[in-house]
Amino acid sequence: MTDVENPTRMLAAIGGLARGYSRLFAESAYAERLSPPNPTRHVGFDLRLDVIDSRRAADGVRLITLARPDRTALPRWTPGAHIDVFTASGRQRHYSLTGDPADTATYRIAVRRIPDGLGSAEMHLLRTGDTLHIRGPRNAFNFAAQRGCRFVAGGIGITPILPMLREAHAKGLDWTLIYTGRNRDSMPFIDELLALDAARVQIRTDDEHGVPDMREILDIDGPAAPIYLCGPSAMLESARRLIVTEAPGRELHSERFAPPPVVDGTAFRIDFASGGSVEVAADETALAAIRRVKPDVRYSCQQGFCGACRVKVLDGAVAHHDRVLIGDERDDSMMICVSRAADDHVVVDL
Repeated sequence: MTDVENPTRMLAAIGGLARGYSRLFAESAYAERLSPPNPTRHVGFDLRLDVIDSRRAADGVRLITLARPDRTALPRWTPGAHIDVFTASGRQRHYSLTGDPADTATYRIAVRRIPDGLGSAEMHLLRTGDTLHIRGPRNAFNFAAQRGCRFVAGGIGITPILPMLREAHAKGLDWTLIYTGRNRDSMPFIDELLALDAARVQIRTDDEHGVPDMREILDIDGPAAPIYLCGPSAMLESARRLIVTEAPGRELHSERFAPPPVVDGTAFRIDFASGGSVEVAADETALAAIRRVKPDVRYSCQQGFCGACRVKVLDGAVAHHDRVLIGDERDDSMMICVSRAADDHVVVDL
């Protein structure tokens, strides 16, 4: 046994290195740079990729394929993952990866053109030969079904569902898909879905079948298979209400592409350090109100997890509803897509 008071030569050397490392990070002239008091967190990979294909996938939907300039392997991903995309003007948006996880050479995303959507408008201008800054991939919508599952997709919500379907099919799971949309021309990937297993896929369009009946779509009275759902907020809220009230034991896994509705909100005022203010209604987000007067304000997920819309709070208390800020970061920051003033106003550095 080694005597701590009389360490071996190797232990003494290790101890010396440890003390030197500690002094470097805590006492040296570089300490502030190496150990900043408020370090910036970087999540995932930052890459600049080439657009190697850009084509129409459906009415208002563009299919974009990305690869490294040298065509080397990209970071791996799992079904349900997405990437953050930074447009040429600096806007940040996130798009689900809708290709094949086994393909490590390319990423594929589908972008629906949103009316008055500046970010989607830029994405629709991309053509082969352009470059794009991305971050990720990361996954907040993991697929983990073991025996069987029911997939439900509304419109562009098919993008994270498609890789899940491929995995379920490859594993031999008992799966079904209900895919809804306005009409067939507006719905991407129909051919790919039917080619996978047409007997398990139901395409339901508003012009052929009317407004979707969520009870029927979820098969509430059928087998208690887990549900994986992605679509508009109204579809998701309807599904959640049905599950809570009529099938509380049913698993519901979901991802939304629109901000959640504000529930039990109260009105407040946002004052800008640069001058001016805006009133936030009880049923709207701070982001929506700010965009009325500052349309170029940064944002992305609108759900409180990406961090793009973080602003500095100079005065006033905040009711935080995000999944990004931790500890004392909440003392002087706010995610304006989901968080609100705790009282009647806040002052932000905008």
